[in-house]
Amino acid sequence: MKRSTINNAIKSATTFFESNGWVLPHNAQWDVTDFGLGDFQDCGLVLVNLAEEEEYCEKLMYAQQNQVTPMHCHAQKKEDIIVRTGVMAIEIWKGVPGKNTSEIEVKITGEYQKIRSGDIVELKAGERVTLTPGLYHKFWPTTAECIIGEVSTANDDVNDNFFTNPDIGRYSEIEEDEQPLVSLLSDH
Repeated sequence: MKRSTINNAIKSATTFFESNGWVLPHNAQWDVTDFGLGDFQDCGLVLVNLAEEEEYCEKLMYAQQNQVTPMHCHAQKKEDIIVRTGVMAIEIWKGVPGKNTSEIEVKITGEYQKIRSGDIVELKAGERVTLTPGLYHKFWPTTAECIIGEVSTANDDVNDNFFTNPDIGRYSEIEEDEQPLVSLLSDH
């Protein structure tokens, strides 16, 4: 992934955050990824770690329309994914995607709802979904831009992301074609 692409993504995210009243801490921890697939426009995400404690984590994420965060699950992490601005679609599977279409209960905006494994749920600003360990999910904005929040148990991006696509890497290799605007989590 080119540093210029990362810098442009940070500029777009910052502008959208600010235009929607989100003020980031001066020491925000940025993460911009194309998941190692080399196609940020179709498969990418901008993340800002707001709090990363031993017991919990809070992130703010930015994505543009149809920019997919690919199918994955977590073995340890329980998370709420919250739409802060825009509309987002999320596909949820119990177990390996495509293998089980049984009915499952998922907490959506604080209330359990029955959906079929593999259903796509659309969430509007203010709505959230609670994902327990082992639930596979992928998500993408259906509006031009989207701010997505995440509140979760302890975060381990290196060891607790299990993607269905074996070509995916959590952090992208960076081609340094210009100076970085900020230091990324993956730069450390």
